[in-house]
Amino acid sequence: MRKIVAVSDLHGYLPDNVPPCDLLLLAGDLTPVENHDPVFQASWLQQEFRRWLEKQPARKIIGIAGNHDFVFERMPFLVPRDLPWTYLQDSGTQWEGIKIWGTPWQPWFFDWAFNGDPERLKRQWSLIPDDTDLLVVHGPPRGYGDGVPERGGLRPAGCPHLLERIRAVRPRLVVFGHIHEGRGQWQLGPTTLANVTLLDAAYRPVHEPWVFDWSS
Repeated sequence: MRKIVAVSDLHGYLPDNVPPCDLLLLAGDLTPVENHDPVFQASWLQQEFRRWLEKQPARKIIGIAGNHDFVFERMPFLVPRDLPWTYLQDSGTQWEGIKIWGTPWQPWFFDWAFNGDPERLKRQWSLIPDDTDLLVVHGPPRGYGDGVPERGGLRPAGCPHLLERIRAVRPRLVVFGHIHEGRGQWQLGPTTLANVTLLDAAYRPVHEPWVFDWSS
């Protein structure tokens, strides 16, 4: 049995309550929300974020960027290459027999990073290998933790094409964030879906790191 901990939407908040785990997953929107300048973000990654990564009680850390993490999209050459994690951007890795894929994209959302129109998103999701066990994305699939308050109701902001790809691939676990109001966990056939945001809609760190036990 391996313990997986997942968090998303830190926006500069670096929690000190991550429990000891085998694998720590970071599902994007890592950098401070008050400054989107890529040069500032690169400096923050090099200093504060590095120090936080180094003290996490995890045997392995894997992460992706999110729509606020402009430096990864617009000036990736500034991102420190030797941070103690594995960064995935439309790429995968295998860790202790678990095939993991990470991707930062989501449907167009204001003028943020890693926005995509439906055709672009179809292409990005098609890169997810058929044998993926664990998928780390930033934006949610349609209908799961994706409700944005609007005119007295909720507007689904998730991607229907991502949902289609998840249904086709049938990974064991998908973690995401992006929609702070959507924190929760669901089951879709063999797939556990989890919105693991740490912050609420007011950007307050009100949630605990999400924990999942991965049995062999």
